Amino acid sequence: MISGKTTLIAHLGYPTEAFKAPMIYNPWFEKQGIDAVVVPMGVKPDDYAVFLKSLFRLRNIRGALVTMPHKITTLDLVDDATPTAKIAGACNAILLRPDGTLLGDQFDGAGFVRGVERKGRKLAGTRVLVSGCGGVGSAIAASLAAAGVAELALFDTRDAQAMALAGRLAEHYPQLVITTGSNDPAGYDVVVNATPVGMNDDDPLPFDVSHIAPGTFVGEVVMKSEYTPLLRAAMEKGCQVQVGTDMLFEMIPAYLEFFGFGTATPDELRAVSQITY
Repeated sequence: MISGKTTLIAHLGYPTEAFKAPMIYNPWFEKQGIDAVVVPMGVKPDDYAVFLKSLFRLRNIRGALVTMPHKITTLDLVDDATPTAKIAGACNAILLRPDGTLLGDQFDGAGFVRGVERKGRKLAGTRVLVSGCGGVGSAIAASLAAAGVAELALFDTRDAQAMALAGRLAEHYPQLVITTGSNDPAGYDVVVNATPVGMNDDDPLPFDVSHIAPGTFVGEVVMKSEYTPLLRAAMEKGCQVQVGTDMLFEMIPAYLEFFGFGTATPDELRAVSQITY
């Protein structure tokens, strides 16, 4: 039950139809007796900067979850950002601090990496291809580098995005082999689709699946459907896969701690989740 005492967490993005987080957080808050609620708020890019400033003038808001297409823009709109967010070049979480300033952080990459490792796949020393160098792709690349991958290939249809991410990674991980310009998945241990391709039924596959070996781990960030065409095609080849919501369940404990709501395990969150597709 929402009351006058309820703490708000905004969920910012556009469009909102594919948002899954409210169906995880809100049942968890109810089960734990936490008087808080996650509210989807559809904001177009042209309105975002003005809206964000006004949003945090509310006195009953704790923070915000940030998703596409606002993650990169958010980094320039907060007062301070964690090192992880700065390396990723994007924020997916905002905390309103007691002094009224906004702190940005980034949990996409940590959620993705924790999900892969929970499935028994070791990332240290591997070769990884990440397609999509926007907010979520940059975060995943940053966390993969921190996990000790040996080589990271970055691809984006906007080559400048990939080059900029490569530069930020090279500053912090000078021993990491970084390449850009190709999304051919041949020869990689892990392949990640960090683009919106797959949200629509008629989208092309983000990779040439015929070049993906059966031993490759294929990860997805799209959450509109559980098993996207890419994941279904990879599974047909015998690949181990990670669905988009796995990343979400793995990062939510970090979000809860960031907002001061305690923590949870992914299994506990799944037990109360009301996600539908």
